[in-house]
Amino acid sequence: MKKLDRKQIAARLARDIPDGAYVNLGIGLPTLVAEHLPKDREIVLHSENGVLGIGPRPAKGMEDGDLVNAGKQPVTLLAGGAFFHHADSFGMIRGRHLDYCVLGAFQVSVAGDLANWHTGAPDAIPAVGGAMDLAAGAKHVLVMMEHLTKDGKSKIVERCTYPLTGARCVNRIYTDLAVIDVKADGLHVVEIVGGLSFEELQRLTGVALKYREPVAQ
Repeated sequence: MKKLDRKQIAARLARDIPDGAYVNLGIGLPTLVAEHLPKDREIVLHSENGVLGIGPRPAKGMEDGDLVNAGKQPVTLLAGGAFFHHADSFGMIRGRHLDYCVLGAFQVSVAGDLANWHTGAPDAIPAVGGAMDLAAGAKHVLVMMEHLTKDGKSKIVERCTYPLTGARCVNRIYTDLAVIDVKADGLHVVEIVGGLSFEELQRLTGVALKYREPVAQ
């Protein structure tokens, strides 16, 4: 079994974003999605610091210090892109004008609760940013994360133990081991990484999963 690396997770998620979608990519791992969006689709990337029409990272030496995403990483602006006050940007989020947001996570519960801003550690710096607004305001919330913590514990849990970003907000989870839908009747496995059985995924995850084996063609 070979886990997906971070770029492969981003590429897998990018395939599911439809033509014409308005999308916000959260700070950290989700920013990689911008590099893997299908070239034949018009997908408009939004940043809460006041940009629509974000393009991929600029070539080395071509960075513009005034053109950055919400994580302060240099980006490019596509033809037709626009700048505006961040209050207007949050108005777009809170007005439910974003089709998708992609967020990282420390934990996701079986009910779709999201915890991604604070672990409760005494030396951690709380940094919720716009995540609470995005979790509540985007029409679809996609989470992109590694399946296990560094000490081997599942980030998909029965109940979040970290402070919540949003309750019952997550629609789909993309990890280095699987793609999982969050539905009213539980967690449905959509895909499993090659070489990993459902039984092993279930053991690693530790909460109930549902899976229908693909029919051989």
